[in-house]
Amino acid sequence: MNPASAPAFAPASTSPGWRRALQSPWPLLALISLLILAAFVLWPLLTLFRQSAVDPQSGELGWHGFRTFIEDARYTTAFANSLLLGVVTTIGSLLLGAPLAYVVARYDFRGKSLVALLPLATIVLPDFLVAQAWLMLLGNNGVLRLALEDLGIDLPSFYGWFGMIFTLVFNLYAYAYLGMFAALKAIDGAIEEAAVNLGASSLRRALTVTFPVLLPALLVNAMIVFTLAVDNFSIPMILGGKVEVLSSLIYITFLSEMGGNPVMQSVLAVVSVLLVALVLLVQKSVVERKTYQMHQGRPPPAARARGWAARSLTAAALLLMALSMLPAAVMVVGAFTKARGPVLRYGQWTLENMERALGTAPAPIVNSLLLATAATLAGTLFATIASYLIVKKRSALVSLLDYVAMLPLAVSGTVLGIALIHSYNTGPVVLTGTWIIMAAALFVRKVPFSIRSASASLYNIPDSMEEAAINLGASPLQSFRSVVLPVMKPAIWAAAILMWVTSLAEISATIVLYYGGMETMPIEMFNQIDAGYLARASAYGVVLMAAIIVPLFIATRVFRLELFSSN
Repeated sequence: MNPASAPAFAPASTSPGWRRALQSPWPLLALISLLILAAFVLWPLLTLFRQSAVDPQSGELGWHGFRTFIEDARYTTAFANSLLLGVVTTIGSLLLGAPLAYVVARYDFRGKSLVALLPLATIVLPDFLVAQAWLMLLGNNGVLRLALEDLGIDLPSFYGWFGMIFTLVFNLYAYAYLGMFAALKAIDGAIEEAAVNLGASSLRRALTVTFPVLLPALLVNAMIVFTLAVDNFSIPMILGGKVEVLSSLIYITFLSEMGGNPVMQSVLAVVSVLLVALVLLVQKSVVERKTYQMHQGRPPPAARARGWAARSLTAAALLLMALSMLPAAVMVVGAFTKARGPVLRYGQWTLENMERALGTAPAPIVNSLLLATAATLAGTLFATIASYLIVKKRSALVSLLDYVAMLPLAVSGTVLGIALIHSYNTGPVVLTGTWIIMAAALFVRKVPFSIRSASASLYNIPDSMEEAAINLGASPLQSFRSVVLPVMKPAIWAAAILMWVTSLAEISATIVLYYGGMETMPIEMFNQIDAGYLARASAYGVVLMAAIIVPLFIATRVFRLELFSSN
């Protein structure tokens, strides 16, 4: 046989046992992946649930902590406040995001390309950074508040309900916008045309045809906004004032119980998990009963807006553009503005704040980059393998892996951080007080999104390609490396970049895990805001925005990666 015509893949010479292992490595990799998640997701959550049921006096299992939760007005009020905050934020986000999606999907107007993209800025910018920016504008010494007061317009205090709801709505409406926009583009225009041909008015068509078809997507996006609002930590901590919600009370209780019996922080964390799980269950039940199926067709064509309608839509686009970019602009101005404590002297410029962040106290920047790099390397490798298993190698074990990998989406960062502390504070493996547990928290929090991103291209790879490589003598691992990985490469890069930028912005989990000398940029910003040094916090915010936006720009504009794929 001519060597030149030999198969491109040549099986290695191995013993029968090793050959069988190489020929079927996927069950072993699925088991290893599941064990990793069990160590950093399942075990911490089980430990947390057990800790919540321990009597602080006797040390025996009981319901003392939950009785205290029910009987103490502070805890029940925080629970009710969380529900109210979630519901009001959800309604506000849908009222802003859903009409915006309808306008962008159904009309052409000047500035449409900008208004279609700018809501993504609210997803890219960290929520605590947005909270600080609005605080600098509308806080007690905010430049916009002072200007309005000079005009005789008095606003309510930005600390409390007004500030939390305002900031959360403008920070989360993009999720409702993106989901509803995708649903509107998926509607077959023939359905609406049929309603019009049967004599339905525009209002009746919308109520009887369009709205029922969009209802499942509306409920799904409402659930997403609600869970994000309830789990949000930094906005209630920065702007909540005297209004306590579960997310902020969990952190406060954690600080007060540090070194003592942690039963109440565990109880509050369990209640938070059960609340989100209940919302997910109700949403799933309702959506399954309201789902409509249709053949994929062309969406209705966008109508050209003219006259007063065009001017109104353009004005709304400019207003939304200004509001979307305002937090970033305020952060940049604040970083180069002279300040004395919480008072910023606008118009007086300085490089002192940036020099301090980059030269005098660069440790938070270095820590953020190191932790994000560690989490990104581990998370991308894990997501590549897990996504391949979930899409291409379905089994009972892989189905369990798929479920456990998505479980962190239902757990807030603060709850996860406390659970990790309870699990690895004592015993044979002690990770508390090390950078490893912080990187592990970032890994667990962000890997579900990386798995979704890495899975995007796998659905387009036919199984016959791998089968052909194996028939030519390649082992499953060789086939995966030579056939699958090249096709997955863009999706893997997208997963890595998303892991990087979201890890840099994480604070809810790391705020309870960090130790002296391991402050990240978000934690340092939080501490500086708490101390009243808004200009110093802004300097770190500018560095953080650059570390997030530059990779996103390179990925989307230079390498043309689809980072926000809906697959």
